[in-house]
Amino acid sequence: MHNEVKIGLLGAGTVGGGVILVLKNNAKEIEKRVGVPVRIVKVFTRSPEKVTELDAGLVVTNNVDDILDDPEIDIVIELIGREDPAKEYIARALANKKNVVTANKDILAKYGKELFALAEENNVDFMFEAAVAGGIPIIRPLKSCLAANKINSIMGIVNGTTNYMLSKMASSHVDFNEVLKEAQDLGYAESDPTADIGGLDAARKLVILASIAFNTRITLDDVYIEGIEKLTLRDIEYADELGYVVKLLAIAKNSKTNGISVRVHPTMLPKIHPLSTVNDVYNAIYVNGDVVGDAMFLGRGAGRMPTASAVCGDVVDVARNIVHNCTGRINCTCYEEKHLCSIENITSPCYVRLLVLDKPGVLAAIASAFGAQNVSLKNVVQKSQVDGFSELVVITYDVSEYNLRMALATLAGLPVVEKICSVIRVEDESLE
Repeated sequence: MHNEVKIGLLGAGTVGGGVILVLKNNAKEIEKRVGVPVRIVKVFTRSPEKVTELDAGLVVTNNVDDILDDPEIDIVIELIGREDPAKEYIARALANKKNVVTANKDILAKYGKELFALAEENNVDFMFEAAVAGGIPIIRPLKSCLAANKINSIMGIVNGTTNYMLSKMASSHVDFNEVLKEAQDLGYAESDPTADIGGLDAARKLVILASIAFNTRITLDDVYIEGIEKLTLRDIEYADELGYVVKLLAIAKNSKTNGISVRVHPTMLPKIHPLSTVNDVYNAIYVNGDVVGDAMFLGRGAGRMPTASAVCGDVVDVARNIVHNCTGRINCTCYEEKHLCSIENITSPCYVRLLVLDKPGVLAAIASAFGAQNVSLKNVVQKSQVDGFSELVVITYDVSEYNLRMALATLAGLPVVEKICSVIRVEDESLE
């Protein structure tokens, strides 16, 4: 019988400090929910003064072995981030039969298979709710609440930096470089924002979500990734005129015909879609299951306390399992090997913006180039003059990536086409 649950915390930075505060300030409520006290007994950190400021009673160490090799510690919380040495610490903790809670999406996306096997081998819990979308509960709902469903699709706004930037471009009509600088000044974007604006951060989160949703192992190499670096204010304004908003979406779909597709890219959404109204730094995940239908999870996807909330939620869950001697109930759910759809077979409607010569017969040549590759057009709209050329905006019906690329290659070779400026995928059921 456990009279208390003891925790070793690795890392006392932004989120680690939040965890210290939550477990300290809500200790009585957590004890009632678990049945025994749940407390941090040691903190591994290079900045002991930060821990002392938050809770002077905590034991601080700069030797990780004091936590990983302590037989009395039941749960290790890993919040030091990045791959190295976090992966080694997590593996050692699991091998020492310690339950682990982490927020480390990089580790999970790359080493999840190995670590889940280690957790199962040692009959311990390995939980990671905070690794995707901060304080929004989505991992546990997929593993438990929606476990009776066959998940058909997941679409998510899972990067607050890019969502802030796109929202600001649309509402304030400012260009990409200006809004990026503003996001950096506000602390929403890193000094090197590549992982965010390039779509890599969202792709890592999608790997985790899709692996759980479809019960099959997805890797980062399986994800088609486009960032928002090439988006212009012009495209966002044209999207608005056409009844759409532009979001960086992480999309995973399970097609009976083509298998599982996983992709991250800028996407035009109809204004009536629930995700279209998610602005600023908020995240949201939109799930479709065969039983539940559509469900959306919305909230703050980052920040000290929202992320700490998710970490501590996992801690409470693990502590309950420890008290009732039932750790290891739910570990890796990737028990199938499903077919993955190649990028060439992925289908979606598309928006294409071109600069063309202003002369008779151009529209017919454009339509013919698309038609030759079996691309059906919904709209062709002539916009303003740009440097002496006519600007055309085209919306297609559902088209495979292969046919779209063939059509774009044909267009690029036409004498009447000066430039293909933008290609943006569209999620619109009316065009499928």
